[in-house]
Amino acid sequence: MLKLFKTILKAGEATLKYPFAPLPVCDNFRGKPEHQPEQCIACAACAVACPANALTMSTDAEAGTITWSFFVGRCIFCGRCEEVCPTKAIVLSPEFELAVANAADMYQHATFKLAQCSECGEYFAPKKEVEYTADLLKQAGMTAEAVESIDHLLHTCTDCKRKQNVPEAHQVEFTRYLKGNEA
Repeated sequence: MLKLFKTILKAGEATLKYPFAPLPVCDNFRGKPEHQPEQCIACAACAVACPANALTMSTDAEAGTITWSFFVGRCIFCGRCEEVCPTKAIVLSPEFELAVANAADMYQHATFKLAQCSECGEYFAPKKEVEYTADLLKQAGMTAEAVESIDHLLHTCTDCKRKQNVPEAHQVEFTRYLKGNEA
């Protein structure tokens, strides 16, 4: 009997103090994705990469906002959102206890403002994404003056850029493409 007690003491506790102490998880454990809205640029890379459609982005053009939404019930904890996020605004946490009493608690939302086109006034991209692009150009070695000079391009929608780049029909010279015209 004494030998049995000696063996038990040497082996230690066989059970965990689990609901009263956190359960230890491994280093690369893929738990609930944690979103940091202040770091997010609303680029929608996570929503595009999510195979389960747990992450969605919806645009309200009238209000000039874009809303990031996450539904825990659809998440398969694959980690694709964390991989593709350019600003590391999504990180998989060690949290795995996701049961809730209220179904509304399974959703997370974050709303971001859209930038307005300097030409037509339409909303076209998340404001934080446009600012992030300007910051990337500065980090790439572009001077602040050079970034300032192309600032109007950063704040112009694709339709207005297209209109600015396509010449009018009367400005196009077609004769150079005709046979026999060597200019």
